[in-house]
Amino acid sequence: MKTDTIAAIATAVSDSGIGIIRISGEAAVKVADRVYRSKKNQKRLASVKSHTIHYGYIYDNDRLVDEVMVAVMRAPNTYTREDTVEIDCHGGILVMNQILEVVLKNGCRLAEPGEFTKRAFLNGRIDLSKAEAVMDLIHSKNEFALQSSVRQLRGVLSDKVRALREDILYEIAFIESALDDPEHISLDGYALRLGEKAQKIREELRRLIDSADNGKVLKDGINTVIVGKPNAGKSSLLNLIVGEERAIVTSVAGTTRDVLEESIKLHGVGLNIIDTAGIRDTEDEVERIGVEKARKYAGSADLIVYVVDASLPLDENDEAIMELIADKKVIVLLNKTDLEQVVSEEEIIDKMTHMSYSNEAFIEADKKMTYMSYADKACMEADKKMTHVSVIKISTKENTGIDVFEKLIKQLFFGGEIAVNDEIYITNQRHKQALIEACESIELVLKSLADQMPEDFYSIDLMSAYAALGRIIGEEVGEDLVNEIFSRFCMGK
Repeated sequence: MKTDTIAAIATAVSDSGIGIIRISGEAAVKVADRVYRSKKNQKRLASVKSHTIHYGYIYDNDRLVDEVMVAVMRAPNTYTREDTVEIDCHGGILVMNQILEVVLKNGCRLAEPGEFTKRAFLNGRIDLSKAEAVMDLIHSKNEFALQSSVRQLRGVLSDKVRALREDILYEIAFIESALDDPEHISLDGYALRLGEKAQKIREELRRLIDSADNGKVLKDGINTVIVGKPNAGKSSLLNLIVGEERAIVTSVAGTTRDVLEESIKLHGVGLNIIDTAGIRDTEDEVERIGVEKARKYAGSADLIVYVVDASLPLDENDEAIMELIADKKVIVLLNKTDLEQVVSEEEIIDKMTHMSYSNEAFIEADKKMTYMSYADKACMEADKKMTHVSVIKISTKENTGIDVFEKLIKQLFFGGEIAVNDEIYITNQRHKQALIEACESIELVLKSLADQMPEDFYSIDLMSAYAALGRIIGEEVGEDLVNEIFSRFCMGK
């Protein structure tokens, strides 16, 4: 760990009311004293109490740079657990950079990205999951992501991981002790007790892993792709949701030829909306490229919004779209219901269900349920795929049905409520992978128990689970990973 004194601009480098230059390290107060002068030039920051603020000026030798307020905070009760000084100055780009230059000339070096938070981690003030929560907090895109990050910063994930590790470590210690001292510590009946404990740990790990899908949505927003035939009303829907004329809307089919992307908040949930070209067979080369992009984006979407012109009969292009999105979370919007409606909700459900009657479904069903009729098998397979299809009647022209659509999005992803105050959501892919590895190790413990393997087999896999969980909070990580994580932070944090 580097222990020299570092400094950086801790606020956005832009024209603003206030800027902050942060200094941290053993010489932080000494450096500040070299550039700070009080109003009567009689105060020394080295003699002031910790966690106090002082009015004065920053000087570069005899040249006045700015009028400031200086906060002095002494270790260990600081963000980094080192002596820390923060200079609150005027927020202009030029003045902040000049103050930083003066500080650097008087005994500091420029901090690396995320180095203040890295020092907080290395000095034991926060663990690695809390450090990553700081970054998530800074980059929160919606209210729920913000709440989840704050809870992780307060330690809800750390506490859960530490509790699981304590349970695992107890079993490791018991096994090792029993193997070392079999005369005094008996393993009779232990396999049954360990099996019950391992099953509970596995359930906890699975619950955390399962939360990762919702965690991703909380953190990054719902990747929502609008698909449909040309002139079905996709661009009108985008404009209506966004609240401005973002997409060109005309009566000419195929107006949208490329993707349009917008990010909005919907009842506190982030939506990353992509409006795509109308999907149809076309000879137009440019439009065909747009159609291929639409298919590509639909394949990776969290949610598909399929806009159907309810005033026109379904055709082969609709069939192709429904086949493309059959295994996705889908909301079907029957648009133009202000006109005479020729497409019904029942027809959409029937056709999309039919899309699941594929040869693959028949073959897979045949392997598992040979005693059932093919129709029943196909229906069961279709039911699995059709769980997340909903149909809503709307009119983008008259702005009807949109409120139902917005509520349904929340219902689809969170069961109507996002219980951030009660649940732990895994929002970090690194954490999810560590949990998966820990769960796999616990599965091996259960397998060893079922196979009546020797006790040292249990200990090896328990130790693997313990180590995997340790990577979440930073107790089982190498220097390279630590450096990579903190390199993603902004300068001054």
